[in-house]
Amino acid sequence: MATTYDFPSDLLAGQEELHQVRAELSALLKRLPWSVEPLDGFSDTGGWRKVERPASPGWTPDEQAEVEKLRRREHELAVFVTTHRFWTEVTTDDRVDARTRLKHAHEERQTARE
Repeated sequence: MATTYDFPSDLLAGQEELHQVRAELSALLKRLPWSVEPLDGFSDTGGWRKVERPASPGWTPDEQAEVEKLRRREHELAVFVTTHRFWTEVTTDDRVDARTRLKHAHEERQTARE
């Protein structure tokens, strides 16, 4: 039988926000030009793998600030989740399982609502 964990609400909320921030950051980085600074495009067809990049206009100061803000929040949340007092209540042998279940707790709650 699988172990169940009684995660505190603040830990669940922190993990959920961490998922949201990471998704937002990932989506933003996919939309932005490949280079932070303006750079010419290039093509390398002589290597073992063809690599091409168009010219990059770089990121605007607002885009850079948004990425920095999301990265900072991601870091804060990761530290909060990993150092939460709850982990002292979980045996060392169960911590990996508990951490995995926490990462997927939002999926289980959504399934339960449906």
